[in-house]
Amino acid sequence: MAEPSEAKFEKQLILAKKRGADRMSGVLAKAVAYDGNRNRIVITLNGDVEVSFVPSAAEGLADAPPEALTNVELTPFGTGIHFPDLDADIYVPALLEGLLGSRCWMASRLGSSGGSATSSAKIEAARENGKLGGRPKKNAA
Repeated sequence: MAEPSEAKFEKQLILAKKRGADRMSGVLAKAVAYDGNRNRIVITLNGDVEVSFVPSAAEGLADAPPEALTNVELTPFGTGIHFPDLDADIYVPALLEGLLGSRCWMASRLGSSGGSATSSAKIEAARENGKLGGRPKKNAA
């Protein structure tokens, strides 16, 4: 027999409150600012630990002008930082795990650095390809 909707709602509410409490017991941000002298976003965490990073390392901030970076806000519970002028957000727990963007964005960053790697084999392959006329032209549709 199906559980009455009121009892089901109460169960869901209890579980949601527990998940919220678990998130609030972790590391949270208590202040955030842009340091233009060092070109760093500086986040002060509870426990007075500071974390900083260059804006270009975070999705949505790479090409941001300094004026847009100075307008930064802390979310009410300290779980995130928000840049209103850029409509960009960073989730603090993910930041601490080393993820400054979505999986897709991070993968593109990793892929671009791999493509710039040089080796003697890659140089030789590029030379041979050049002798054959190089990379084919893209067809304009």
